[in-house]
Amino acid sequence: MAIQFSSGALEEYQRILGKYPVKRAAIMPALWLAQREFGHLSAEVQQYVADLMGFPLAWVSGLASFYTMYYKKPVGKYHLQVCTNVSCMLRGSDDIVRVIEDRLKVGLGETTADGRFSLEEVECLASC
Repeated sequence: MAIQFSSGALEEYQRILGKYPVKRAAIMPALWLAQREFGHLSAEVQQYVADLMGFPLAWVSGLASFYTMYYKKPVGKYHLQVCTNVSCMLRGSDDIVRVIEDRLKVGLGETTADGRFSLEEVECLASC
């Protein structure tokens, strides 16, 4: 099955393009739309967005891989992200990860069997 936006998503995509005087600035909102439409940004979805926008795949995948808000694989209905950088680790993030892993019976990067919860390690860049 070929990856393609629904007619409603294509209309929304056109509205998104109209908001930005520089088309490249619309990549992130287009990725949001694609994630909402397809559930996550697989390599095929990223290629579709790049082709649709007429940009190199590297521009699209660079943004998709940099930001943790874009999911490259399916995630649970409740997507738990725990920062494990040094600042957060010193404040107990490793303990938080262990408690979640024990309670949900999943590891980092995994989703529960029922698809309700997924657990991901992220970096908050010391926002705390």
